[in-house]
Amino acid sequence: MPDPLDHPDPLRAADAAATETLLRAYVRETATKVPEAGDDLLLDFPASGLRLSVPVRYRSATGWHRFGVPVVPGGDAPPPADVALVAAAAVRESTTGRGHPAHLGADAAARVLDSAARVAAHLAARRAEPAGAAGPTPFLDAEQALLLGHPFHPAPKSRAEATERELADYSPELRGSFPLHWFAARPEIVVGESADGRPVADLLRPLADGVDLPAGTVPVPAHPWQAREALHRPEVRQLVEDGSLIPLGPGGAPWHPTSSVRTVHRPDAEVMLKLSLGMRITNSRRNNLRGEMRLGVSAARLLAAGPAAWLRAEHPEFAILRDFAWISAGTSGAETGLETAIRDNPFRGDAREGLCVAGLLAERTGSGTPPAHRSLLAAAVARAARVHGITLAQAAACWLERYLDVLAVPLIRLQARYGIALEPHHQNTLVALGDDGLPAAGWYRDSQGYYLARSRLVDVERLLPGAADDVALVFDDAFVDERVGYYLGIGNLLGLIGAMGAQRLAGEHDLLVVLRARLERLRAAEPGAAGLLDLLLDAPALRCKANYLTCVDGLDELVGDVHTQSVYIDLPNPLAEVRP
Repeated sequence: MPDPLDHPDPLRAADAAATETLLRAYVRETATKVPEAGDDLLLDFPASGLRLSVPVRYRSATGWHRFGVPVVPGGDAPPPADVALVAAAAVRESTTGRGHPAHLGADAAARVLDSAARVAAHLAARRAEPAGAAGPTPFLDAEQALLLGHPFHPAPKSRAEATERELADYSPELRGSFPLHWFAARPEIVVGESADGRPVADLLRPLADGVDLPAGTVPVPAHPWQAREALHRPEVRQLVEDGSLIPLGPGGAPWHPTSSVRTVHRPDAEVMLKLSLGMRITNSRRNNLRGEMRLGVSAARLLAAGPAAWLRAEHPEFAILRDFAWISAGTSGAETGLETAIRDNPFRGDAREGLCVAGLLAERTGSGTPPAHRSLLAAAVARAARVHGITLAQAAACWLERYLDVLAVPLIRLQARYGIALEPHHQNTLVALGDDGLPAAGWYRDSQGYYLARSRLVDVERLLPGAADDVALVFDDAFVDERVGYYLGIGNLLGLIGAMGAQRLAGEHDLLVVLRARLERLRAAEPGAAGLLDLLLDAPALRCKANYLTCVDGLDELVGDVHTQSVYIDLPNPLAEVRP
């Protein structure tokens, strides 16, 4: 049967994509058994008195199932179920099943529908582009490739609080760009720091070229949507009224939103900027917290005290993009909404740039016929097969092996040697591809995802006294391993294998064998990684963030204690079931 993602009507294709993603998350988080490809998955929703029959197009060992259009069974011509019906039934079932009144699920269902509408806009815009169209640089093209969104999130593209006109400028999927909104701040109300002691104002002044900055003031950037919202906050309003903070409006060269929406990039700039953005995107408002930005600076200092040099020596093909400085206006200690983190930018339009892994895996849709390659990843694997004269499945295995070498192994060894762990999900990791399509280099980004294992605190304090002071960095070893098991194990590595399988590049079992063999060799060579690798290789179940249930419960996963920000569930571990 034709793939529903390739329906010529972008509204129908988007509805199919949104329904499939919702069902994929639902069956994972409710432990629903999925039958083999070619059979129908029967889902009962007693709270709504509804049954759905869902064709299984592909059954995945790692959960990356592909589904056809569900129907309401009965009669000779059962009616199809669109995303509105599926969302209403699934959310009602989960809301009441978790002991909440049914009406409290309305917000989650609305976000699913808003996300579907956004996907339709993305598909319509891309299908209207001329053949071969791409982003301004390879880096930005990958950042702009996530048209459908997170494959295990029920509302991956929900952005309900912006207008259509704003979204045209602010959305990476629509290849948007915009000038920053600038404020001029008197030095006495400016807060922030940099890891190397450079004044943050000196980093920002070149970026404000063309902005009429009053003498003696410091430039403070903001996302234009955030600037409008921040001006309604009492502290910001008071700073403006007393003349300490002057709104200058938009100015300077345009910036391009990356896959996170709030982090922006210019190919000619020395740095990227992670802007505060209080718009609710998926489950969270993306406001920068000062504690997170201090953590980024502390992490940059800690890396500079030894681990960065060790990484360069041991893994010259891998690097960490630092959020090495931050700035804001307002000295009360509370966030004003004008917080901006400053990130390394090694990607300036060169031929071999870091490509967001989520963008590499993101599925393309045809407009009536399948695309030549279902993703940038599929194109890269096909190129590797041609260059090396091997089968597509062999090329996929080679791609995975090389990916492990340039990205996963350095991350695991960093944790083994220093106790420093990161959150390397697909959006936080990047790879550069060689001429043969295989990974040649890797990067990690994002200051929010740093952990230090408590057992290594004394060693780290010898490297950098006070490294963990005043930042949320130190956690119990078992908790650190659990979170890395999710972000690196389930989200990244098993997610990559699932994408390869779902896109028919190779069999998942064969790729799981490759992954297990490489991790077993690493476990033998790195005793310090035993806790994490024992978990990944031998635990019958792994803890997994439940994006669907987190959405149903209405949680903002960036607010509150790290242990309770999101719902977590146990998933069967497919790695524990294979042997090389």
